[in-house]
Amino acid sequence: MHEVWVNTQVLHARSNSIRIEAWKICFAGSGMMLEEFELTSLMSRPDLPRIAATINATLEAERQRRQRFRADLTPSVKAEFIAGQMVMHSPAKAKHLRVTDNLVSLLRHYVIANQSGEVFTEKALICLTRNDYEPDVCFFNAEKAATFDGDTMEFPAPDFIVEVLSDSTAHRDRGVKFDDYALHGVKEYWIIDCDAESVEQYILPNGRTNYDLAHKLTEGPIESIVVSGFRIPVIALFDTQENQQALRSILEA
Repeated sequence: MHEVWVNTQVLHARSNSIRIEAWKICFAGSGMMLEEFELTSLMSRPDLPRIAATINATLEAERQRRQRFRADLTPSVKAEFIAGQMVMHSPAKAKHLRVTDNLVSLLRHYVIANQSGEVFTEKALICLTRNDYEPDVCFFNAEKAATFDGDTMEFPAPDFIVEVLSDSTAHRDRGVKFDDYALHGVKEYWIIDCDAESVEQYILPNGRTNYDLAHKLTEGPIESIVVSGFRIPVIALFDTQENQQALRSILEA
C-alpha cells in the first residue's frame, strides 16, 4: 500500500460548502502524481465535512510541528521539514562535498562578476508552502537577493536549485523535491550524480507546474537558462584540474 499525503494550499470550510484550491495528492514511493483528482466525486460525498475536518486537523498539527522545527534548528544541524516530519541528514561523503564545492566555486564567481544575484549552499532554509528544504546549491536573481538582509534565515523559492545525489537523499531529490520545486516556480533544477558523473538539467516551461528534461549530460558543456551566460564543461564538476581551468576562464572573461 502506498502512503498518501495531501498537500493543500488553501482549504476553506463553510457551513454548507467547502472549497478546495491548489491541492495535490501524491503517492509517496510510487512516483505518481495526480494533477486532476476526481474532485466532482469528492465534493458529492456525504462525509465531505468529516474529510475536510480531518485534513484541517492534520495540517494544524503539522503547522505546530513546523514552528517547533524552525525554532529548534541550529546552524550546526542540517535538517529539513518534509510532509510533516523532520528529516535529519548524515554527514556528506567526500565525493559529494567535492562536486558541490566545484560547482559553487564556478557559479559564485560568475554570479559575483556579473552581479547576477546571490548563491547559497547547504544551510539556506528554503521555506515553501508546506515543506522546508536545505538544497545543496541555490541561486536567487538580483531582485530577490536585494530583499535579504544580514539576518534573513528563511528564504523563498530560488530561481535555480542544484541537488547532488546521495544514497539517502536520491528518492527525495527525484520525488517530493522534484515536484515541490516545480510547483513553486523554481525555473531550473539540476540533479548531479557523482557516481555516473552526469548532470540532468530540468527546465520549467512558462505556465507549467512540472519539469521537462532539457539535457542529461556526461560530457560537453552545460549552460544555465536562469543564470544568463553561465556555461561550463560538465567535466569541471568532477575533475579538479578541469575545474581550475573553467574558473580561470570565468575570472579572465
